Amino acid sequence: MLAIWMPLVVISGLFQTLRNGAQRGLTDQAGPWGATLVRFAFGVPFTVLFVAAAYLLFPPVSPQFPPRFWVAAVVGATAQVLATAALLQAMRVSGFAPGTMFQHLALPITALFGAVVLGDRLGLSGWAGIGLATAGLVLAARPPQGLLPALLGGPGSGVQGLKSVLFGVASGACFAVSANCYRICGTTLDPGSPFFSSSLTLLIIQTLQTVVLGAILLAVDRGALRALRDDLKASLTAGFAGAAASLCWFAALTLAPAALVRAAAAVIDAPVAAVYGWVRFKERPDLAKVAGSVLIVAGVVLTVLAVG
Repeated sequence: MLAIWMPLVVISGLFQTLRNGAQRGLTDQAGPWGATLVRFAFGVPFTVLFVAAAYLLFPPVSPQFPPRFWVAAVVGATAQVLATAALLQAMRVSGFAPGTMFQHLALPITALFGAVVLGDRLGLSGWAGIGLATAGLVLAARPPQGLLPALLGGPGSGVQGLKSVLFGVASGACFAVSANCYRICGTTLDPGSPFFSSSLTLLIIQTLQTVVLGAILLAVDRGALRALRDDLKASLTAGFAGAAASLCWFAALTLAPAALVRAAAAVIDAPVAAVYGWVRFKERPDLAKVAGSVLIVAGVVLTVLAVG
């Protein structure tokens, strides 16, 4: 199992960073909701191709769509839309790399949800690893002047610092819900063919998100839709990268507990987001972020070895 889902997480993390960067670049013109829609609406055509390829290479065994699937799909789709919008706002306030890292505060939430609702068994070492990784994420996302000063006062802090933390935690909590919901979908639709199941689940969810969020923006903010159309290169980049990242992500969630998958994803996101933020948005990491990344890696390694 490790040999299959771990490479999927690595590939997903790389595409996810590219997608986040494209979305972050669109936020100023299209707003957080327009930049959220782009990953779904422009990702659907690519996902259709992925489903066709999965059908040919990994044929379905016994697909089924019980009520459990649809409930999880709707809840997961809604949670992902809210999580993405909150993530983009966190990036906008605190920067690309810190905003990206804040979302991984979902680690303990994901683990708890998986253990209580899905019966995932992580063991003492697994929980210790997740705790260590979470501590690293908090340290990596720490503002240069310290968390308390950032929240209480000083230039660029105060309300802005509080907003960044709140948006980041909200993003992480919603991503935790969506990750476990998507695992329910993937393991319910067709357990015998995880790659077909995950790709079809992705297409159904992206279609739901595109129709609902697109209709809302069509009614209340057509300017956001025009901004996505005007910057077609960024929109297509976000769509393709988002579809590819989600496909690998959904497949990994079908094969392993959601908390474990998200913990492994943190290892990829932390250094890649730091490098991308430095190159694209001229953000320079400090010592606290480097130390936090080391804790993240140590915690995830411990979790992976514990759960295997």
